[in-house]
Amino acid sequence: MSLQDLLNTIIDQAAGEETLWDGAYKIPWDDLDFSRRMLAEHLSQEHDLASRKQQMIRTQVRWIHEHICNNTPARLLDIGCGPGLYIEQLAALDYDCCGIDFSPASIEYAKSHLGDKAKLIQDDIRSVEFGSTYDLAMMVFGEFNVFSPNECRKILKKTFEALSPGGILLLEAHTFEAVERIGRAPNSWYKSGPGLLGLFSDDPHICLMENHWLDKQQTALQQFHVLDAADGTVTSYRSTTRAWTIDQYRQLLTEAGFVHVNIRSDWPVHSKDLLLLEAGKK
Repeated sequence: MSLQDLLNTIIDQAAGEETLWDGAYKIPWDDLDFSRRMLAEHLSQEHDLASRKQQMIRTQVRWIHEHICNNTPARLLDIGCGPGLYIEQLAALDYDCCGIDFSPASIEYAKSHLGDKAKLIQDDIRSVEFGSTYDLAMMVFGEFNVFSPNECRKILKKTFEALSPGGILLLEAHTFEAVERIGRAPNSWYKSGPGLLGLFSDDPHICLMENHWLDKQQTALQQFHVLDAADGTVTSYRSTTRAWTIDQYRQLLTEAGFVHVNIRSDWPVHSKDLLLLEAGKK
């Protein structure tokens, strides 16, 4: 892509809203190089941008063990498990864990640390089979919101079918207001070079970041335009985040077959941008 193509992409962005969920609407989590760079962000203890810090994960794992599983190890499915940070601690409590994630680097890291203590699958949660007879399924840290409405429904239905009777889903999702803030954030940019890492390239580059809030679609659209410093080529990426109200979350879960949908206000978090929904299977 040339700089002129980039300008046309920015100017004509509104014309593409009807194809919001077509094509590559997500950042390429399964790209080998991107997933390698993202893994470093998952493991960082300096921020909570990709994964939570270990101390908070330990607190949340203890909460799950005590408040959801009544101090009894369970058969667990972690949907979008990343590098297995929750699974590692739950497996240490004798949970029988299965984790699925799109990122090859994250799954490779998880396998290297967990060995045969957990089943780890590198695949797309939109299409892979989840298995069955789980006591507990979890999808945390807002992962749910990056999928299209139809894919959200399919993921919830598959999760419901994967649970045993009496099983529980913990779904941690973004609040409506948090997603809207993403879309309404000011446009920005950063440069990457020696000593300055960037997610989208190992080479020196400039990244222009656009944000759009699409009110009718309840969706935040972010575009990342990466300009290579060496040859001036431009590569663009898209990240699309769907906002749901609490009532809409409840409806999605109920339509998938879940009962007893509750908001767990005692879930230990530092941010008001996320909420935890607990839902059961009869």
